[in-house]
Amino acid sequence: MKKFFIKFLIIFFFSNYFVRTEEIKAFIPYYYFPTTKNLDREGLIIGKSAYQFLYFGQIKESLNLAKLAVKINKKDEKLWLILSEAQIANELYEDALNSLKEAEKIKPEISEIYFAKSNIYFKQLKFKEAQIAINKGLKISPENYNAIFQLGNIYLMEKNYSSALNYFDKAIKIKTDFWQAINNKGLVYFEQDKINISAEFFEKAIAIEENAESLLGLASCLSLKDINSAIVIAKKALAKDPNYIEYKYRKEQLWGEKLQNAAKKLLKNDQLKEDIKIAKSKLN
Repeated sequence: MKKFFIKFLIIFFFSNYFVRTEEIKAFIPYYYFPTTKNLDREGLIIGKSAYQFLYFGQIKESLNLAKLAVKINKKDEKLWLILSEAQIANELYEDALNSLKEAEKIKPEISEIYFAKSNIYFKQLKFKEAQIAINKGLKISPENYNAIFQLGNIYLMEKNYSSALNYFDKAIKIKTDFWQAINNKGLVYFEQDKINISAEFFEKAIAIEENAESLLGLASCLSLKDINSAIVIAKKALAKDPNYIEYKYRKEQLWGEKLQNAAKKLLKNDQLKEDIKIAKSKLN
């Protein structure tokens, strides 16, 4: 009887224990712990969303998402690059340089890292640093015509016109319809007082793409000898992009003082009053 009772107690205890265990399990919430692979994927998805926001001009939203993406996955250089672009858009240049340094630590063989650095240094007017960064990138991607063009722009800003023309020619040799480089040759020649040659390059750029900068550049050239033709072309330029009425905006496009003065004088013409008024209203 005693043995039976002991057996009974043992059976009762263990059966009760397992029943209680099941009851307890029923109340324990189930948590999903994502794997590293899943986290990395989520980081990339958020990074892509950040890039899309940036593309559509929602720069603050893009920055917040890019920061989140990097927090989730700090080992993907693509996310650091996206974050740097969002930081550049928000004019957080030092933060962007730090992000690019992180990308460089992960994958130093990506030329875009150095080209992005050069763009920041260019905005900061640190031309030597910009040159060093571009040349690092060109060692990896020697045929990158945009980087070669940017090198030409640095020399243009430094008023080293012969070197600027040399690099614009190199960029055009790789991409023959690169109207921006052709246009910038027009900028150089005007500062060298070679007005007719300057006009030729603005015309070549317009033949590829009828853009506001080349149109106003050509109009400024023609204003010195054919004001009526100049006014017609200037009207087209302002209709395409009203930003070109602003001295500051033209300077950002690397216009030299001689071309600036010619454009300023042209835009004071009474026949352009209404066009300038419309351009200003669009800007406002």
